[in-house]
Amino acid sequence: MSQADNWQGDVLRDLRGGGRQPAPQGGAGPAGQGATPPPAPPGPGRDSARPGDPQAPVPHPTPHAAPQAPPFAGPHPDAGPRVPAVPQPQGHAPAHGPAHAAPARASRTPDSRPAVDPSLASASRKPRNGEPFGARVARAIWRTVSSSVAREVAEVSRIAESLQQPVTTGRQIAVTSIRGGAGKSTVAALLGTTYAHYRQDPVLFVEADPALGSLPIRLGAESLRWTTGDVADIVQPQMSLLDITGYLVQLRDNAWLLPGSQGQIGAMLDFRSYERAMVALRRYFGVTVVDCETLPAEVARVALTASQACVLTTPATLDGVASTHAVLQWMQGLPPHVIGGTVVVLTEQAPHSGIDTDEAVRTLRSTGTSVHVLPYDRHLADGGAIRTDLLAQATRTAATRIAADAFQLSQKRH
Repeated sequence: MSQADNWQGDVLRDLRGGGRQPAPQGGAGPAGQGATPPPAPPGPGRDSARPGDPQAPVPHPTPHAAPQAPPFAGPHPDAGPRVPAVPQPQGHAPAHGPAHAAPARASRTPDSRPAVDPSLASASRKPRNGEPFGARVARAIWRTVSSSVAREVAEVSRIAESLQQPVTTGRQIAVTSIRGGAGKSTVAALLGTTYAHYRQDPVLFVEADPALGSLPIRLGAESLRWTTGDVADIVQPQMSLLDITGYLVQLRDNAWLLPGSQGQIGAMLDFRSYERAMVALRRYFGVTVVDCETLPAEVARVALTASQACVLTTPATLDGVASTHAVLQWMQGLPPHVIGGTVVVLTEQAPHSGIDTDEAVRTLRSTGTSVHVLPYDRHLADGGAIRTDLLAQATRTAATRIAADAFQLSQKRH
């Protein structure tokens, strides 16, 4: 496997081609700076639709507490839309599109596939609210008579300010687990949705788990076309954000998704394709959230090496906590930045956990890592598209704190 300090430069040279004049790279400064190459032809359209426009995870911060981060591409936020318009979807990629710009690799135009088989649409029920009606009423009454509302508002403003810090190079946050069923795709969806809500620059979701991953379903994507492996063979450094988004699934709040597969069994993603795709894409986005394979898969190891922060999810069970504690003890023997840049998330998958979560958090924190609990939420437990307006208040608060913690850790690495 290539080393983390070297493979990015090698891949960039490979993407440019041997005789091409080098273009300025985003690793040394904000995306979009430097000499502007001739504009690339428009890319093919997306076969996706925006999901609904649910409410934000938490209320907007007060104006004085939210410094604005400069956008990574496109016009100034006050001058118009934050993301340039994307070409209209087309049935086939034109011969003169971005795919033509890389004749050595681009070889096919994939067909669009639905994220969920239409025959299963009738099996989906109306999404539930994350907490029962009685609990919502009790919380509303408590907020009316409690004197701690001002403290809650102050904390929301502080977290919002943390999430809106400007970045000079795109931050990459990898979400993984040591076993399946730990809720890593759910956590990845919650984190990226939080970043997209608070930040001005575009946010990218990358699915680096092609084995029937659930991230597109969690994000409400309706159809999938281009995958990580496809884009790795097409994207070139001189392309603009407008060209790039033609291959992505558009989501709400200035966010985009690059699926790992089209929901097919047997789909593969090798680490070299992942490397090429990430080196080419990360400079266009302020934050990239990567939904990785479970450890110790090869792509997951490469993603962790190249990320500035890692979120390790584990079920809030005795065996889940024990396994995670063993992994964290092993990580203590690695370079300090590895465990120092890791956030552990205990996901409660039942209304009443079978362990003492407070004691579990204390035990895991003794290894020197940050630990959070994502409480049980009926809406998340349904497994469908996440609507933030239906999440329980405790879930929204926990997701925002986890996102802020991971982003702060990512700022410490370059």
